[in-house]
Amino acid sequence: MKDFFYIYVLKSIVDGENYTGYTNDLNLRIEQHNKGYVESTKNRRPLKIIYFEACLSQNDALKREKYLKTHYGKMFLKKRLKSYFTG
Repeated sequence: MKDFFYIYVLKSIVDGENYTGYTNDLNLRIEQHNKGYVESTKNRRPLKIIYFEACLSQNDALKREKYLKTHYGKMFLKKRLKSYFTG
């Protein structure tokens, strides 16, 4: 079976902000974030995963990651995770 590429959104427990990224090894990447190995999130730990999607190609994952970082992508996530953010 072909490997997947994952787009993920992490929420910082410290500042409540989200971080969006992509990877081909979701569990390893979340571990790297929470151990402080990722520069952009090391001071925002702990982090928890609140959303992910799987893509069949790296190119598709990169495009989706870029979209989710736009205003419309953030609106999509807010709508998609409405019960998480309000409950």
